[in-house]
Amino acid sequence: MTALAAASNMPDSKYTKPVILSRCTLDTKEAEWKRLVKTTYRDPNGVQRTWESAEMQTRPADSDFDGVSIVATLNKPTGPELVMLKQYRPALDKVVIEIPGGLIDSGETAEQCAVRELKEETGFVGEVERISRTLFNSPGFCNNNFKLAYVNVDLSLPENQNPSPELEEEEFIEVFTLPIKSLFSDIKGLEKEGFAIETRVVALAEGLELARKWNL
Repeated sequence: MTALAAASNMPDSKYTKPVILSRCTLDTKEAEWKRLVKTTYRDPNGVQRTWESAEMQTRPADSDFDGVSIVATLNKPTGPELVMLKQYRPALDKVVIEIPGGLIDSGETAEQCAVRELKEETGFVGEVERISRTLFNSPGFCNNNFKLAYVNVDLSLPENQNPSPELEEEEFIEVFTLPIKSLFSDIKGLEKEGFAIETRVVALAEGLELARKWNL
């Protein structure tokens, strides 16, 4: 595991450990980012039913997706490494292992969003190699969707010698890297240490493990 320059929210850092002060039901009128909705629909048998779900309120009118998640790789002599984040998430009250990403701004393309978010969260300047189709985060729960951006970070560039994130005031992120060849075992180790593992990271690791198993 390779540590990189970034703000940290880990207990042994200069920051204090986050503490949940309260939890309460959120009135929809107060919601800034998401809201609960009830959908009434007719199923294939003609039966009227309802469904409760969450709905994003941040998607720009000129976009059909919410944001990007970034698979950023560093090509090192010892093999490619994946850029990762440790970030406290209040919904879980845990530090979560994630890949970089964020919401798209109005007028942005997926490529522009990926480059901007990677720079803001990690300090790295990267080049987008490929954008995936639109993926759905949890279709039974909410309408949130995103695209995967595959980004190459050239470590020989001057701007990538000492990457410095441009974090928002409320963001406390630690940036690190993991070798792609050992991602599956490394995240199992991080889970044992008490970290929560974000779905996209698990999916990448499981895919790599399946490819290894079947020699794909």
